[in-house]
Amino acid sequence: MWRTALVVSLVAVSLHLFHSYYELEVPAAVMQFMSEYLCRLSVLRAPEEVVAEAWDSLIRHPSVGWTRVAVGVNTCVDVVVSGVGLLKALAVDPGNKVDHDTLRSRDDLKETFSYFMEKGVAAERFFADKELFLNIAQAATQYPGAKHFVGGNAALIGQKLGTNGNMSVLLCGPVGPKLHELLDDRIIVPPESLQEVDEYHLILEYKAGETWGDVEAPHANRFIFSHDTSNGEMNMMETFIASLEEFEPELIVLSGLHMMEGQGKEERDKRLQEISVLIAEIPHEISVHLELASMTDMEYMNTIVHQVLNIVNSIGLNEQELLFISQAGSGPHSSPEYWDRTPDIGMVSDVIFWLLKEYGHTDSQNESDLTRVHFHTLAYHILATVDGYWSNQISSVVAGARIAGSQACGTNTIDPTKVVLKSPMEFVPSQTDKLLKNKKMTLSPTNPVRVWHRENISFFITPVLICVNPVRTVGLGDTISAEGLLYSERK
Repeated sequence: MWRTALVVSLVAVSLHLFHSYYELEVPAAVMQFMSEYLCRLSVLRAPEEVVAEAWDSLIRHPSVGWTRVAVGVNTCVDVVVSGVGLLKALAVDPGNKVDHDTLRSRDDLKETFSYFMEKGVAAERFFADKELFLNIAQAATQYPGAKHFVGGNAALIGQKLGTNGNMSVLLCGPVGPKLHELLDDRIIVPPESLQEVDEYHLILEYKAGETWGDVEAPHANRFIFSHDTSNGEMNMMETFIASLEEFEPELIVLSGLHMMEGQGKEERDKRLQEISVLIAEIPHEISVHLELASMTDMEYMNTIVHQVLNIVNSIGLNEQELLFISQAGSGPHSSPEYWDRTPDIGMVSDVIFWLLKEYGHTDSQNESDLTRVHFHTLAYHILATVDGYWSNQISSVVAGARIAGSQACGTNTIDPTKVVLKSPMEFVPSQTDKLLKNKKMTLSPTNPVRVWHRENISFFITPVLICVNPVRTVGLGDTISAEGLLYSERK
């Protein structure tokens, strides 16, 4: 049945495109038959299967794709273990649920882990005590079932892009022997990036419904911590920039700013200023995407927003980072109570609109380069672009959502039996715009993408097929952004 449905779907899409491009009338009876047939099939079949097929029919490759991409600069080895299991092995008992900006003890670790496990959201923290961290890291590597993976936003994005056979990928960051062994052979690593010792990050994963004391995780997710001074100072940034002249990339993907949060304010601000100067010197014809990650220092986030966002073309972020930007910049909907569960679509689009209007290039008087925001949360993704700068964004947002479902489940393609559709299917595209807040929009399995416009900014939304039993949650955001960039085309 699914093959018949796919054929009918493709015929329907072809008829629609034929009608759109050549302005020829398709008989009304034919279009009505197609619509009714697809509607009946969507009732008979699981909505997850219908969404997956609709996605496949929507995705197309850009007319001009990237061929050379440079990625930097935070790289490491991820040690992935059961969070609850490791803490029990360390003889750590459940305690209070408190978010500590920096971890300095086992008590800080258990309290912060409990805090985020109860919410079911990802977080990352710096562990200040090097000796204690190394003791915990040794226990983690010896814990039964512990696994080693490519880690760090830059390395994960580079690894994903490196699987594209038509693309050359340069990865610059602190690369030790273990990480070099784990990386795809096709990835180019500058000799100056190689070092004798790896940087390790500990990934404490938990499953949906897993308990620890009185804490029960509403979603599968992870808590990350490290004592990583090389990435924490972004030591490879100068090496990265120096390698660009010879490599000649068309796209640069930059990440790791969040790693500097553990530094002292004066040292951190000085280093961020140096990095901002390096980014600003990148030739304008090279597109620059910045991948953000979890942070807790509002003043530091505000500095990043004012110094860095205006010199990149695109950013990728999740609901925590978007909320934090709004709080740091006194933006809309900045109260955390609105973001505890699946964030309201209208509120998210309001914050993205404010972000692009405030810090993006939405008029000729604004010297900012920012024109693209790729937002991802568990249940849905939104991609917003300033009109005239990017194309193929329906394919981009759909590709990002599709890879989220397949990678989380450890499958090459979407398996409808392993995912569930939980996105809000009816929504208003704004909570503040007078016209849009009274305009209800609907997503459906047969029509899983909606588009709306607010001034000169276009918004694209699609649901996510959430993996019921995730194999691995680390790096999903990085993979989503990488996949979205693969299908994006800058005009």
